[in-house]
Amino acid sequence: MKVKTIRTTLTIPKELLEATDKAVLEGKAKSRNDFVVQALKRELAAQKRAEIDAALAEMTRDPDYQAEVLKIEAEFATAQWEALQLGESPR
Repeated sequence: MKVKTIRTTLTIPKELLEATDKAVLEGKAKSRNDFVVQALKRELAAQKRAEIDAALAEMTRDPDYQAEVLKIEAEFATAQWEALQLGESPR
């Protein structure tokens, strides 16, 4: 499946362009474009991870969520103990 692309222009510091060109010459990327696309993908993924981490951190401060976690843990306690015993028994 072909990915739809759009041509655009970027203005970046000279040092970044020179470092990008060096990376391309060293074979770390196929082209300037490839280098920028990969960098953007990594940055967007990092931002998404940060959003998820922030949401998880917020959950730790939510008393309703914490009560639900304790309830679920209690419901699964017997099953977890049985699984542990099965895992430790000789076969």
